[in-house]
Amino acid sequence: MTAHQNGSISTELSDFLLNCFVRSPSWQHWLSLPLSFLLLLALAANITLLITIWLESSLHEPMYYLLSLLSSLDTVVCLTVIPKVLAIFWFDLRSISFFACFLQMFIMNSFFAMESCTFMVMAYDRYVAICHPLRYPSIVTNQFIAKAAIFILARSVFLTLPIPILSGRLHYCGRNVIENCICANMSVSSLSCSDITINRLYQFAGGWTLLGSDLFLIFLSYTFILRAVLRLKAQGTAAKALSTCGSHFILILFFSTVLLVFVFTLVVEKKMSSDVPVLLNILHHAIPAALNPIVYGVRTQGIKQGIQRLLKKGW
Repeated sequence: MTAHQNGSISTELSDFLLNCFVRSPSWQHWLSLPLSFLLLLALAANITLLITIWLESSLHEPMYYLLSLLSSLDTVVCLTVIPKVLAIFWFDLRSISFFACFLQMFIMNSFFAMESCTFMVMAYDRYVAICHPLRYPSIVTNQFIAKAAIFILARSVFLTLPIPILSGRLHYCGRNVIENCICANMSVSSLSCSDITINRLYQFAGGWTLLGSDLFLIFLSYTFILRAVLRLKAQGTAAKALSTCGSHFILILFFSTVLLVFVFTLVVEKKMSSDVPVLLNILHHAIPAALNPIVYGVRTQGIKQGIQRLLKKGW
């Protein structure tokens, strides 16, 4: 037992308990199989994509390096969240240590920011390829991709590291049950006896600064791309130009749509079950990881041909 600064007595907690779907416990049963399928699909699809790009020399180009980065981020995020959720569903392993909880919180926030920033760099890549095709080889080089990867990593870590630090410095007294399947920032911070105003403000300001700036630059890039495509007069050229970035746009649209739906449910959570945002949060960590490599594999000719060649070689 330890005394808090204001004189109250509190118990120092050693573990948190993740309490999934309190108001809808039956969701665990019907959700476990789809989640398992999505996890296996995400791992198989992303590993296949990464191996294909690694082994096929024809795919050693900046656009595919960015795709490899996106695939790696998806894999890490999926493995950080979904196995623990399934362990809760199947074996009731709800306990999670303080360190593991805050580590999961950091990975979810930082890798989510990295994914958003990667989409932004991919939008710039398509902008240069379509609007300045002659200058593309001199602008988007391997050195540019290396610098972009360092920028993505540094920016995301620097801006999201305060989230678990702010939550970790709080005083947790008595309650240790997180009403969530994952260690989401506000779900954990709400258990504290301390004032969490700073946590709320940083989560809101940091999240919208990162996401808002990325989405704005992505929108700006595609505005220039669309304007350039509409100026093309050669028959079929416009359709070909759009098809090169169609899969990218589909993934960005899905990424932002799921996020906006999740944010909307948080805004109106008083009018619906609190389990709905939890469900959407889990799906947001599983579905994009499974869909991203499939969409690119189906719509990108180079990747399709690379996979076919590997299959013929016996991979």
